[in-house]
Amino acid sequence: MLLSPSRGGLLSRVLLFTAALSAAAAWPVPGAADPRAVTPRGALLAHEQALVRLFDEAAPSVAYITTEQVRATGLFTAAAAQGAGSGFVWDAAGHVVTNYHVVEGARRVLVRLDSADAIEARVIGAAPEYDLAVVKLAKVPRALRPIPLGSSGDLRIGQAVVAIGNPFGLQRTLTQGIVSALDRELPTTDFREVAGVIQTDAAINPGNSGGPLLDSAGRLIGVNTAIRSASGSSAGVGFAIPVDLVNRIVPVLITRGRAPLPGIGITPVRPDLVARAGIAGVVIARVGPGTPAAQAGLQSFDQRSGDLGDVIVAVNGRRVETLSTFVSELDRVGVDNTAELTVERGGKQRRVRLRVIDLRS
Repeated sequence: MLLSPSRGGLLSRVLLFTAALSAAAAWPVPGAADPRAVTPRGALLAHEQALVRLFDEAAPSVAYITTEQVRATGLFTAAAAQGAGSGFVWDAAGHVVTNYHVVEGARRVLVRLDSADAIEARVIGAAPEYDLAVVKLAKVPRALRPIPLGSSGDLRIGQAVVAIGNPFGLQRTLTQGIVSALDRELPTTDFREVAGVIQTDAAINPGNSGGPLLDSAGRLIGVNTAIRSASGSSAGVGFAIPVDLVNRIVPVLITRGRAPLPGIGITPVRPDLVARAGIAGVVIARVGPGTPAAQAGLQSFDQRSGDLGDVIVAVNGRRVETLSTFVSELDRVGVDNTAELTVERGGKQRRVRLRVIDLRS
């Protein structure tokens, strides 16, 4: 913002007065007691040294992402709106991973790393059903440092974790906590949930979305995504998408721009109608011809006779009572792998094996 001459003169006088106060504070006051001697600190404790080292090594890989969107303000009017979030460097080619909701609808994306300069970026891949997105830097810095990857499959409740992000726009803030729970489910798009989500009490606030959750070795174990709080700020219940899922989805987003959508070739009956009828499981409205479901002989609901057909109640022995849990179980199985469904028809159960396909291919 440009200053008018009067405002500029006032600002100069304020700065000079502030400098004079600072200079005066540096000189001893006549007759005043001498300042107390500083007690030597000594070496940091081992766990403090470990945290300092972890932050120093991981922070250069953490990104501050700002976005610009156009939002309607009336029937024929719109205005630019800004958003902010976090991310992390995935590889040396300049790919940065974040949450989909951070960049959703953005017409412009800017990424800040070690340099104070913002780097233009564009969204090259998005997976709303996993709340993951990848942006590509227009200009790749020479010393780009991809974040080290860990594993989420062997996490234990109680182990230490740290989160690094930009809560409320405060860049590269570190918070510490533990893994509070595992295998949570996090709703994303309609009827879809991310399974295997990590719950942590490391403080996560607005702006942390898309930032890394790290183990004590400084390895990525999750992507901070959501909090559960009545106030909208940290209440010690945060959620992170597990890195094993991230490591499966991100390479596909980089190469194809979209993630696979696991399915078996059925159209389900609306979940609210199924719940209203008191049915636990997935009722099939239609079976696509030539699909794995058709090849396995699954039968759909018959509107004329009222016959429910096959109701899917389990996948690989894991109970599914809603469409969301069914979709999560198919995602757990993965595209091109075989799933064993437990289905009920006429009060009898049977098991069928079929292949999970990519509904988008």
